[in-house]
Amino acid sequence: MTTFHQIIGTALFAMTLATSPALADDPIEGRTAQQEQASFAADRADILAMAGNYKVTFDMQETTAWHADYEPIKAKISGGHESVHVIEDTGRKIVLQHLLVVGSDEDPFIVKHWRQDWEYEPEQILAYAGPNTWVLKDVPERLRKGRWSQTVYQVDDSPRYAGWGQWTTTNGVRRWRSNWTQRPLARRDATRNPVYDRYSAINRHQPMPGGWIHWQDNTKMGLVEGKLVPIVQESVLNTYRKFDGYPVAAADRYWEQTQGYWKAVRDEWDAALARTGGISIEEEAETGTVISGRLLEMGTRIAKGEMSESAAIAEARNLIRTGTSDGLAKTAQVTKAGDGY
Repeated sequence: MTTFHQIIGTALFAMTLATSPALADDPIEGRTAQQEQASFAADRADILAMAGNYKVTFDMQETTAWHADYEPIKAKISGGHESVHVIEDTGRKIVLQHLLVVGSDEDPFIVKHWRQDWEYEPEQILAYAGPNTWVLKDVPERLRKGRWSQTVYQVDDSPRYAGWGQWTTTNGVRRWRSNWTQRPLARRDATRNPVYDRYSAINRHQPMPGGWIHWQDNTKMGLVEGKLVPIVQESVLNTYRKFDGYPVAAADRYWEQTQGYWKAVRDEWDAALARTGGISIEEEAETGTVISGRLLEMGTRIAKGEMSESAAIAEARNLIRTGTSDGLAKTAQVTKAGDGY
């Protein structure tokens, strides 16, 4: 005989199923073709809106120590000026190149900064797999529909990290939220020789009035007795506000003079990836990789008329070919993306 408590329990369970929200990594379902197209167009508009000229603020704070012996470092706020160019747009792929402008108005200096590639419904991403190693990972087929990947590259166009996620609107605010991603340490941490050696993070990109923000929820991970464990939590808020009161023309001129060189550099990294199914290159605290400094220097010399583009491209190709390892041929084959939301 069914008891009163069994009846109530069954009813409550049914109510839970009916009212529970869908999981964040559930497939996107129930949209018409017209809704799909409208969503795709809105996503593209938000990505393309990140291009422009900006005053940038970097607000970094370690918040919670997960390891008893660790003392969080003091919060740090810094900033600068960045020009963000759209250097490729094929519809389903958008590439944004960041250029950092430093120095005085009379003598500006351009640093080729990070790059972000956005791809719609990607089959794979090039993900960080630990020191010196990036591998291709499958994006589960059921989760590709309606979603974008973001792959971030270092100043020398070597890979840095990648994630995938959906653009959504919550409380009237648009945002893209990644899955959990692994990242190598940024210069601000790597140069301190910390006890952690990577980040496990969720990234958000959100348009805002007059610009956009990039918010990072970073768990800094380190090896303790041979096991990867959380050391400290960090919150990073990078704010990009539209601003052109800096030598924007210098950034535009640098890119006009060096874009052919950097296109060849990107192509060579792609060739290295195609050879082995991954990228293996030695990391370096100051510049990201052991060849980064020279690749950046050659870009500067081209812009100053001190080196020919052809000579720089030849040297860059050799640096990438000799600096990357073919040892990934066996170990960096396509792996399953077990990273959920």
